[in-house]
Amino acid sequence: MSGLNSWLRMFRTGFVLLHYDALLPKETAHHLPPIPRAFTGLLRTLLSKKTTLRPGERYALAFQQLGPAFIKLGQVLSTRGDIFGQPFIVDLAHLKDNLPPFSHDIAEASVVESLGKPVSAIFSNFGEVIGSASIAQAHEAVLLDGRKVAVKILRPQIEDIVAADIDMMTLGARLIAFFFPSTRRLEPVAFVATVAQSLLLELDLRLEASACDEIGKIINKEPWMRAPAVVWHQVSRRVLVTEWATGTPLSRPEALTLPGLDHKEAADNLIRAFLSQALDHGVFHADLHEGNLFITAPAQLTAIDFGIIGRLRPKERRYLAEMLWGFLRRDYKRVAEVHFEAGYVPRHHNVDSFAQALRAVGEPVLGQKATEVSMGRLLTQLFEITAQFDMHLRPELVLLQKTMVSVEGVARRIYPEHDLWEAARPVVKDWISRELSPVVQTRRIVEKLISRLRTDDEEEVETKKTVELAALQIVAQQGRTFGLIALVVSVISLGVLIWMAVR
Repeated sequence: MSGLNSWLRMFRTGFVLLHYDALLPKETAHHLPPIPRAFTGLLRTLLSKKTTLRPGERYALAFQQLGPAFIKLGQVLSTRGDIFGQPFIVDLAHLKDNLPPFSHDIAEASVVESLGKPVSAIFSNFGEVIGSASIAQAHEAVLLDGRKVAVKILRPQIEDIVAADIDMMTLGARLIAFFFPSTRRLEPVAFVATVAQSLLLELDLRLEASACDEIGKIINKEPWMRAPAVVWHQVSRRVLVTEWATGTPLSRPEALTLPGLDHKEAADNLIRAFLSQALDHGVFHADLHEGNLFITAPAQLTAIDFGIIGRLRPKERRYLAEMLWGFLRRDYKRVAEVHFEAGYVPRHHNVDSFAQALRAVGEPVLGQKATEVSMGRLLTQLFEITAQFDMHLRPELVLLQKTMVSVEGVARRIYPEHDLWEAARPVVKDWISRELSPVVQTRRIVEKLISRLRTDDEEEVETKKTVELAALQIVAQQGRTFGLIALVVSVISLGVLIWMAVR
């Protein structure tokens, strides 16, 4: 039954996208060959709603109707005005935190059911909705002790909706991999599995509270970003209470016109906060769109909504740092070598050829203002290179890559001339100096040697004990054998003596 529901949901998704002319929009029809262009024109004539809405408005309506997974997609797209154009991202902007809310009565009932107390026993004031997103909505409130807080509440039946979305996306990924073999290197099924896992984690606000607390303890010690404290005794699976985040949401137009705002520093802080989380600590906020960021002049950022976090193992952090540092130094050979060491490029390819391709990507970008770089052309070139060198999508890096795309897009919106590479330089340089300096490398080699010697000594002691134990076991076994022989001999001797006496 689940499979049938997935097929039905997929057909409904296709119909909704066609209805809003968001599947194969008329604005892109001229890029298609004649026969596909005629076929899509027929579908548009039969199924699309006649409208004068802009593409972004049509996508926003379609994504909103299709639910959480597509709203998440819209949030990512809305950070890339440099690719899709400013009108497009403005039309998608309300998907970040301004979706239709559920009623105040339902919100209060959810609080009572989840926390086991009347609302009046927890809050002196429980206000109206201040933000409504795909998974949950937030209310302004005041605790009985006077603290101003934000109360996040999951949407009703959201678990069933997300489960249906995941089943449909999994089916779609399998169909894409089956009918379009060239896409298999992008690992569509593994990609969906990674996205699905992050969506499922969002459905337990206790896990979000834990992530907010973990990352908050990290970033609150650094100068680039802040996180609100969790009110732990008011947390459940469907309700989360955190202290109030100060500032203006970046999703609001007035956020970038605040008096005294340093746009360049704010954009730099965003990039450095993200890279510091990922490189220095191996855990990062993986949903940094404007709806989850507050800003205060001159350049203070506060992050909320820690429902999606990413994690990097030490070796992945090293690969990332070395690749970024290689690009910053224009050492394309080293960047290529790291790709091969990490297994991102198959061994049968040539390192120097890959370094040459990376140079073609890096040189037009490094040192240039963001306004002088075409991200659309750059992404097209990167896609062509990954295909040429048989590079597969890495599921463990999906959240990192998705967040990098969002963060860089938000930084460009804050400061259109932002230079990602220069913003990244101090964080990456510090990490390289700290983790890969000759002194550190020498110390690690010595530590490994000492550890190895200790292991060898322990193994030698264990081996000696094993040998001694084996010897004792042999002696004991021999003792048992000799005893048995002696017993047999004694019985035989006794038998002989009895036989002789009888004779």
